[in-house]
Amino acid sequence: MAYIGFVKSPYGPSRTFDAILDELKKRGFTIGFSKHHWAGDLPFGLVIAETDRGPVAIRWSLGREFSIKLEKVDKDTYDEFVEDTIEYTNADSG
Repeated sequence: MAYIGFVKSPYGPSRTFDAILDELKKRGFTIGFSKHHWAGDLPFGLVIAETDRGPVAIRWSLGREFSIKLEKVDKDTYDEFVEDTIEYTNADSG
């Protein structure tokens, strides 16, 4: 099973990345690999993680408080979510 998610964060890209990974761990995910995409001039990005429960992709944007929503999806929905987000941002890896 794959997961997609949405995060609101008051932090910059680096701290948001750490906060997302910490939240996944709190929710019982064991992370084997993670990657962060963002565009420096846009207030959002994409975190991708390979976990023991399947791949996770989380789109984040700026907000007043940190919040996260996760949902289980099929592999095609996951792939489309990742591709659309990267294409939209034309993001750089971090």
